[in-house]
Amino acid sequence: MAKSDYYTKDQEQAARFAKAMAHPVRIAILQLLITQSCCYHGDMAEELPIAKSTLSQHLNELKDAGLIQGDITPPTVKYCINKANWKKAKKIFNTIFDEVALNEVCRK
Repeated sequence: MAKSDYYTKDQEQAARFAKAMAHPVRIAILQLLITQSCCYHGDMAEELPIAKSTLSQHLNELKDAGLIQGDITPPTVKYCINKANWKKAKKIFNTIFDEVALNEVCRK
């Protein structure tokens, strides 16, 4: 059995979501987008203390993981939370956290 066959789709997806969120700037981006229906790249660059090129790299990582989506209408780029994948991430992580909590109760 190949290593990739060992993991479930949810485990692989959880790892991808977690990797995308594994930076404080990306968490800040997600928190900003959660509070708004959408946000333009330029507006985010003004709110976050990083260079526009660095912001673009972080946005691309979140977009590649499917946590956000972008609408490119030159000269602007507008981003928002990918609601379907956000719900999926929430469900996957809640399942993992619930299992951990249940096992902690069982050990006591």
